Amino acid sequence: MKHISVIVPAGNSIVDTVIAPFNMLQMAISHFGKTNRNEQFKIDLVGLSMDPIVYQRLFSIQPTATIEDISSTDLILISPITGNLDEEIENNRPFIDWVRKQRISNGADIASLCKGAFLLAETGLVNGKPCATHWTVHNQFRQKYPEVKLIPEKIICEDNGIYSSGGAYSILNFTLYLIERYFGRETAIWCSKISEIEFDRLSQSEFIIFSGQKDHSDEAVKEAQIYIENNYHEKLNVDEIAKMIHLNGRSFLRRFKKATANTPLEYIQRVKIEAAKRKLESSTKTILEIMYSIGYNDEKAFRTTFKKYSGLSPKAYQRKYNREMAFA
Repeated sequence: MKHISVIVPAGNSIVDTVIAPFNMLQMAISHFGKTNRNEQFKIDLVGLSMDPIVYQRLFSIQPTATIEDISSTDLILISPITGNLDEEIENNRPFIDWVRKQRISNGADIASLCKGAFLLAETGLVNGKPCATHWTVHNQFRQKYPEVKLIPEKIICEDNGIYSSGGAYSILNFTLYLIERYFGRETAIWCSKISEIEFDRLSQSEFIIFSGQKDHSDEAVKEAQIYIENNYHEKLNVDEIAKMIHLNGRSFLRRFKKATANTPLEYIQRVKIEAAKRKLESSTKTILEIMYSIGYNDEKAFRTTFKKYSGLSPKAYQRKYNREMAFA
């Protein structure tokens, strides 16, 4: 019998992000078991104790087992943590040690959901490996775990049995992905249809809202960021911006990348594309009119850059997020 462990974090989490994957996996186990009686699965909600965990002062989850009860498991889902992540990591330190032991000693597969990636990274198991997490904490994750290869656009990352996912309710798409891995595509499609959840969605690019990374102490770089954000509609030159803040080109590039996790050119592109996204969501202007308004003159370059950062073409993005244009 194969065993699945869904971690019930101590401290702060969101009840849906624990219970929804648990329920979907139970659904998969039930459906799969009807036609595959020779391969059985058991699933547990695993806590640090058997005491109920209360989230948001409203909802409680009763663990079905503790980490001491589970000597061996095949798949561990590391549920998301919320709030002060440094404090929550310490609240859940015993889980970190347990996950690492299950991986190293028993070969368990590990799957982190959303900000559960912080607990996964604490194990050291993804050092030098790709990892995904919610886009709102990308900068914090990079700073805290520079040895991990953050893949910011992905909803799903996989490396030799270690999985990680983007955030919020995309964990349901991720759970379907795990169901396909463990129970087969037929069961995953069945669960997708019963739950009415989109299948095979792998990118979170279209959901990212780029607001810049200003949680740093380099005032010269902040000045450059503010200038870019106030003048994105112009044709911006990186060398001229460097001169404006009294830095040579090489020093500017190094300091800007260190502070923002983007090169100056990437930052300019992302600010422009974020402006284009807002216009596409709310305006009935044509794609070309919006392109010109953000300082692009090359239609091919605009479309390529837009898709790079949003995951969709400008037209597809406009149809999806602009109510007036959706039915045009």
